[in-house]
Amino acid sequence: MFGGKLGLPELLVIVAIALLIFGPKKLGELGKGLGEGIRNFKSSMNEHNSTTTTTPPPPAPTEDKKL
Repeated sequence: MFGGKLGLPELLVIVAIALLIFGPKKLGELGKGLGEGIRNFKSSMNEHNSTTTTTPPPPAPTEDKKL
Protein backbone atom coordinates (compact mmCIF):
# COMPACT_ATOMS: atom_id res chain seq x y z
CA MET A 1 0.00 0.00 0.00
CA PHE A 2 2.68 2.48 1.02
CA GLY A 3 6.02 2.63 -0.74
CA GLY A 4 7.92 2.67 2.54
CA LYS A 5 9.51 6.00 1.68
CA LEU A 6 8.89 9.29 3.41
CA GLY A 7 9.25 12.19 1.04
CA LEU A 8 9.11 15.90 1.68
CA PRO A 9 5.29 16.17 1.45
CA GLU A 10 4.81 13.38 3.98
CA LEU A 11 7.30 14.90 6.40
CA LEU A 12 5.64 18.31 6.12
CA VAL A 13 2.26 16.78 6.96
CA ILE A 14 3.72 15.00 9.99
CA VAL A 15 5.41 18.18 11.25
CA ALA A 16 2.23 20.21 10.72
CA ILE A 17 0.15 17.72 12.71
CA ALA A 18 2.74 17.61 15.49
CA LEU A 19 2.80 21.42 15.57
CA LEU A 20 -0.98 21.53 15.91
CA ILE A 21 -1.02 18.93 18.67
CA PHE A 22 1.92 20.08 20.80
CA GLY A 23 2.41 23.73 19.86
CA PRO A 24 5.67 25.41 18.89
CA LYS A 25 7.14 25.71 22.40
CA LYS A 26 6.45 22.15 23.45
CA LEU A 27 7.62 20.83 20.07
CA GLY A 28 11.02 22.46 20.61
CA GLU A 29 11.29 20.94 24.08
CA LEU A 30 10.38 17.50 22.71
CA GLY A 31 13.03 17.81 20.00
CA LYS A 32 15.67 18.83 22.52
CA GLY A 33 14.79 15.92 24.80
CA LEU A 34 14.86 13.48 21.90
CA GLY A 35 18.29 14.75 20.83
CA GLU A 36 19.69 14.42 24.34
CA GLY A 37 18.28 10.91 24.65
CA ILE A 38 19.86 9.80 21.38
CA ARG A 39 23.19 11.39 22.37
CA ASN A 40 23.17 9.61 25.75
CA PHE A 41 22.27 6.31 24.09
CA LYS A 42 25.14 6.61 21.60
CA SER A 43 27.67 7.50 24.29
CA SER A 44 26.59 4.60 26.49
CA MET A 45 26.81 2.21 23.51
CA ASN A 46 30.30 3.49 22.67
CA GLU A 47 31.33 3.13 26.31
CA HIS A 48 29.95 -0.41 26.44
CA ASN A 49 31.68 -1.38 23.19
CA SER A 50 35.02 0.04 24.31
CA THR A 51 34.94 -1.96 27.54
CA THR A 52 33.93 -5.23 25.90
CA THR A 53 36.20 -5.13 22.85
CA THR A 54 39.47 -4.19 24.51
CA THR A 55 41.86 -7.00 25.27
CA PRO A 56 43.68 -7.11 28.57
CA PRO A 57 47.32 -6.03 28.45
CA PRO A 58 49.92 -8.80 28.35
CA PRO A 59 51.50 -9.70 31.67
CA ALA A 60 54.62 -7.83 32.61
CA PRO A 61 57.84 -9.79 32.01
CA THR A 62 59.45 -11.19 35.11
CA GLU A 63 63.11 -10.68 35.73
CA ASP A 64 65.29 -13.53 36.95
CA LYS A 65 68.03 -12.05 39.07
CA LYS A 66 71.13 -14.16 39.38
CA LEU A 67 73.40 -13.36 42.28
